[in-house]
Amino acid sequence: MAKEKTRCSWCLKDDLYKAYHDEEWGKPLHDDNKLFELLCLEGAQAGLSWHTVLKKRENYRKAFDGFDAKKMAKYSDKKKETLLQDEGIIRNRLKVNAFVVNAQAFLAIQKEFGTFDKYIWQFVGGKPIVNNVRSLGDVPAKTNLSDAMSKDLLKRGFKFVGSTICYAFMQASGMLNDHVNDCWKKKP
Repeated sequence: MAKEKTRCSWCLKDDLYKAYHDEEWGKPLHDDNKLFELLCLEGAQAGLSWHTVLKKRENYRKAFDGFDAKKMAKYSDKKKETLLQDEGIIRNRLKVNAFVVNAQAFLAIQKEFGTFDKYIWQFVGGKPIVNNVRSLGDVPAKTNLSDAMSKDLLKRGFKFVGSTICYAFMQASGMLNDHVNDCWKKKP
């Protein structure tokens, strides 16, 4: 029998979490559309578990036009009301409205910087920061870096981008490597 890979303990709940950990979490992400989706979904997580959002991710992709920011930025009040009836997503008015506002702010950043990727990765100097993580207890909920990202995103009009959400976004997008040291995914 093959030995099970050593993974970060947070992902051991089920196969969905393990696959997310193994294939996505912490892998440097540079695609603007995927970064936008991730930032939106991290905001949707506020007050909930990432597992809840992950289970609904495909529904979110369908409901929000594949996170096409150009389409989302133009959503009408009628479209937002339709979304609030969709049982496949988290039906929270503030979060649905935030997705639309964030799409508008995202497009403004693309216009200013050329790509969202160029803008967002500047917070870590363009390359992942590898943290020394012996156990999950070593991982903070937020840092000065996530504070700075949050402050700048808020200034640019984004919603649901508090420092804790920004820290989780940086981990998930690979800006920070917070895999525990003995996890098979630790090596960049």
